[in-house]
Amino acid sequence: MKISTLKYFLKDALNSLKKNITVSTASIATVAATLFILGIFMLTILNVNQGIVNVESKVEVKIFLKDDITAAQKTELEKNVKVVPGVTELTFESKEQALANFKVQLGDQNQSLVEGLEKDNPMPSSYIVKVKDPNIITSIVEAVKGKAYILSIKDGREIVDKIMSITNTIKWVGSAIFIILIGVSLFLIGNTIKIIVYSRRREIGIMKYIGATDWFIRWPFIIEGVVLGVIGALIADGILFYAYKVVFAKVTTGLLMMQLVPVSYVYTYILGLFLLAGILIGAIGSSISIRKFLAV
Repeated sequence: MKISTLKYFLKDALNSLKKNITVSTASIATVAATLFILGIFMLTILNVNQGIVNVESKVEVKIFLKDDITAAQKTELEKNVKVVPGVTELTFESKEQALANFKVQLGDQNQSLVEGLEKDNPMPSSYIVKVKDPNIITSIVEAVKGKAYILSIKDGREIVDKIMSITNTIKWVGSAIFIILIGVSLFLIGNTIKIIVYSRRREIGIMKYIGATDWFIRWPFIIEGVVLGVIGALIADGILFYAYKVVFAKVTTGLLMMQLVPVSYVYTYILGLFLLAGILIGAIGSSISIRKFLAV
């Protein structure tokens, strides 16, 4: 395609947008709303997934022991745990250490709750097992369960399972809403192009009569749809950036231990996806709408 021809198509598309500013604005707003909601779900899922990774890296198994456990039984337990593939660390915590850690967790203001416990320490000793992957926890439990000297076993699998369940729900709901909004965007852009094409049907008829090809007629309308999609994508990304910037500042200030996806992700990665989606929505909507008018 020649540059002069491309300039003609672009000029024609922009002039058409100016003449039909009302329907064009409605189409842009719908595309922007669609992509903005998509961006919200993307950031939500990314942050939840990052949270899962952080939680999984901290998941550990705590094997609480009875007070009458013998040295031989401790050795047996250590051997059974260490042979499980994926175990990265095995640490013994005595009754005294457990009580000291409990005091730290309570803080200075609640020390009265543990006064006098040193004489008759109720805290059990335990083994803390750290793993590469939470899926390994089942193997560890199977390796040590049923032993008479084990008081109880505590692991964090339930927390990970609940977070995964929430993530899957967000993904399904987000996908359903996005599909609906994509349909609405295609419909509005398609109607915008239909209105424009209908108002220029005589011009199209004349162009076909003098030998213009279908693609020569089609290109200005496709470019018009793409322009609508691109403008909508830029607006959506701009709103998403400032909205996420505010949320990011509040969350990271209130929850120091929580790591979120950086704000720069919105314009370094999501912007590219938005532009691609906007171009596709605009081009597809325009192509579908103009097809039947080319039979004039």
